[in-house]
Amino acid sequence: MVAANLPVLLFGGVISLTVVMWFISAWNRLVRLEKDVERAWSNVDTLLQQRFDMIPNMVSIVKKYAAHEEGIFMELAKARNMFASASAAGDVKGVAAAETLLGGSLPQLLALSEAYPDLKANQNFMALQEDYKEIEDQVTDQRQLYNSSATNFNTAIETIPTNIVAGIKGCKEHDLYEAHISARGSVKINFDG
Repeated sequence: MVAANLPVLLFGGVISLTVVMWFISAWNRLVRLEKDVERAWSNVDTLLQQRFDMIPNMVSIVKKYAAHEEGIFMELAKARNMFASASAAGDVKGVAAAETLLGGSLPQLLALSEAYPDLKANQNFMALQEDYKEIEDQVTDQRQLYNSSATNFNTAIETIPTNIVAGIKGCKEHDLYEAHISARGSVKINFDG
């Protein structure tokens, strides 16, 4: 009787082993994809932190030439504080909102160099502008990488049958880093004078 059931048992064992191997493979794939998202976000966050850390230096230099521009300085401080809170919480949408506020205020600060020729000629200010431009380019690249990683992960956790493993694992979708609605207009910053 056991010999008669042997093919059925072997078939059942092979099917069970296949399901277990698929489950392990799907789990590991989700882990890899999630780590990709975390690494990409860490890269974006690091660059944004560098950029926001430049603000006090820029403000310090500009204040020497345009002390009466307090409104711009306050908006930049507000953007920096918003970023710090959102970044610490891992809040992608909050970071995007801080970026929007920065995007509205920083061009005004940089435009002051046109009104103040001494500021425009300040070597420290010129170096900060160049550093800002380099970091901005890197942020754009890393933001695209983050969004790509988040999209790959989100697609994987929604795709049948991997969604079963994602549910067991407790995977949640990652927010994409999107420009805030008010920032979707084109903002031009001229660093060349």
